[in-house]
Amino acid sequence: MNSIIKEDIEKIISRFDEWDRFKNKTVLISGANGFLPAYLVETFMALHESYNTRVIALVRNLQKTETRFRHLLGNPRLHIIVQDVSQPVDISEKIDFIIHAASQASPKYYGIDPVGTLSANVLGTLNLIELAKRNNVESFLFFSSGEVYGQVKADEIPIKETTFGYLDCANVRACYGESKRMGENICVSYHAQYGVKTRIIRPFHTYGPGMALDDGRVFADLVANIVSKQDIVLRSDGSAIRPFCYLADATLGFLTVLIKGEEGQAYNVGNPNEEHSILELANILVGLYPEFGLKIVMNLPITDSNYLKSPILRNSPNIDKISQLGWTPATTVSEGFRRTISSFLTK
Repeated sequence: MNSIIKEDIEKIISRFDEWDRFKNKTVLISGANGFLPAYLVETFMALHESYNTRVIALVRNLQKTETRFRHLLGNPRLHIIVQDVSQPVDISEKIDFIIHAASQASPKYYGIDPVGTLSANVLGTLNLIELAKRNNVESFLFFSSGEVYGQVKADEIPIKETTFGYLDCANVRACYGESKRMGENICVSYHAQYGVKTRIIRPFHTYGPGMALDDGRVFADLVANIVSKQDIVLRSDGSAIRPFCYLADATLGFLTVLIKGEEGQAYNVGNPNEEHSILELANILVGLYPEFGLKIVMNLPITDSNYLKSPILRNSPNIDKISQLGWTPATTVSEGFRRTISSFLTK
């Protein structure tokens, strides 16, 4: 395992106090080789063997999975199933927890594959929540997104879980935000009608080791530039403001909601203490590595017609609700991005 990831996983395990809930249990994770859920797979597999926690990793791409989890291949507690979550999921063994994280979260997919984007969030959620219903799972965690809020008024930021703004459902980019909204409603409806123990998380901008450097999101582009020791090229004026949450912190938030969250409720997971404009972030990253001698280049505009830019200037979560469960983010942008970049530069 990458040394930075190993340190993060050890820290996650030491800071969470509910591991007994997973003893002799099976956890199904969809999209398991994705950036966010992969840390959950790593964490469960790093638990001492006495817990006997099994993970069923539901993935679409076996080669990517075998690359991401090559150090885990052959472990009898990891079972990999290759299929599209948008197709019916038929697993006969008893499942105790389901984490539905399969989703095309990068904006680069919204223009070229909007149907595939929405299918995992709607059809995939229906398929897995039916499985959860049949298994009477202890908890079903749906990965939603801060994108469900749409364009919120400036005086309503940081955004509470009950605040919603404008989202144009007739714009193709809404394939992501609108389908996440529908996925959430599936969860609360199954909870209300059938008593399925659903919980919802709304992650805001999360970064860390393992993220795809060709992801299409601007902070991934910035990290790619630093890793390649290339000047940072901004294809906007850099004024958009985002809250940046380190993956290890976010993973603790996901686990907290999975176990301690109120059934049928949604929780923001993000770091409002680390709000920065894209230009500020670029300057921070360049400043972390003065020995590289990099500079920031403004190159307007984006010419890729498939990349559908967000119209939102600023979004930031109010995390009072999840803080009441005992979770707060702890990693600064400088520390987190240094760890992220180091994970790509070292083994």
